[in-house]
Order: sequence, then structure tokens, then C-alpha cells
Amino acid sequence: MSKVVMDVSMSLDGFSAGPNVRPEEPMGDGGERLHEWAFSGKGPDGEVDSAVRRELDAMVGATIIGRRTFDLGLAPWGGTPWPGVPSFVVTHRTRGDLLGDNGGTFAFDGLEAAARRAKAAAGDKDVVVLGADVGGQLITAGLLDEVWIHLVPRLMGEGTRLFDGVRAELIPEDKPVAGAATHLRYRVARNEAER
Repeated sequence: MSKVVMDVSMSLDGFSAGPNVRPEEPMGDGGERLHEWAFSGKGPDGEVDSAVRRELDAMVGATIIGRRTFDLGLAPWGGTPWPGVPSFVVTHRTRGDLLGDNGGTFAFDGLEAAARRAKAAAGDKDVVVLGADVGGQLITAGLLDEVWIHLVPRLMGEGTRLFDGVRAELIPEDKPVAGAATHLRYRVARNEAER
């Protein structure tokens, strides 16, 4: 059965995006630096980062994204975050499906319906969640199974805090592995997430 997994890069001081998020800088000022580990594959342990990225790409059967992430990400992605992969946008402003330029479809729905539909669409793969706010909503609703954090050795000082105000217990799933980022995996303890 597919899992709902939040995959996110985070600075050492807890930010998943830089300040001043806007269409010209969808990750905020300096926020793109949080994702360099996924694309460079350089450095003495660059193969670790490349392997983590390959594993992530192979597991994606569908995505759940927040409306703001959709609004800001559509142009840079050129369609859905992974080409051809269905994406479910959590929003109160529903609309008809939108076909992305890269073959993926965006569907617009409420939180629980988006999670249910994404799991069905993912088949035997997993659902990857993008966006700090929607990730927090999924934890609070008891719909998030795992959190994969890519801890980047950078201090942002300000920006979008990951899981700001959300309470949950996270249980380590694997040993951390380190390349340009330290890759951490946690299972969400259901009894804590549903409080």
C-alpha cells in the first residue's frame, strides 16, 4: 500500500524556504540553495546525494502540493513536479483538472480527498508531499506516514519554518546518511499526530 511521504530540504535553523517568497523567487531569497544537494552530485560524498535523489524519483507515484506551491511552481516545473506524474493540489478553490506541459495532470481538491485520490493514483508507489503548509495539515489530520528531511548545512536566518506550530512525534526509520546534506527519515507516530 502506498505511503504519504513529505520530502523536504531544510536549513539547520529550520527553514524550508528563504524570505520573500514570490513568483520571481519561488523558494524565497536564497532558498534554491537548499536544493543544490539534489542536483550537483559533487563533493567527496556526492554519490550519497545522487542515490537519495534516484530513490526519491523511483518511488513517486503521485504528489500532493499546496495551492501556493502550485501557483509558484507551475512555471519553473514546466508542468507537474515529476513529468507525467499526477499531482493533487490542496485548495478551497477547486477547478477542473489541468494538464501540465510535461504530461502530468493537476487535480484540485480538499485535503482528505486529495490524499485519498493521490494514494489511489500512486498504485504501488508512494505519494510525495511538497510544501510546508500542506505537510503540516496532513500531519495534523493524521494523513502523513513519513517525513524525509534533507538537512542542509546552511543558516537561513528567516523564511518559511518547517512545521511551524505543528505537534507530532517522529520516529527514526533509518540511520542518517550524509553527503552535501544529511538525509533523515522518520515515521509519524499516529497517536501523537492525531492529538
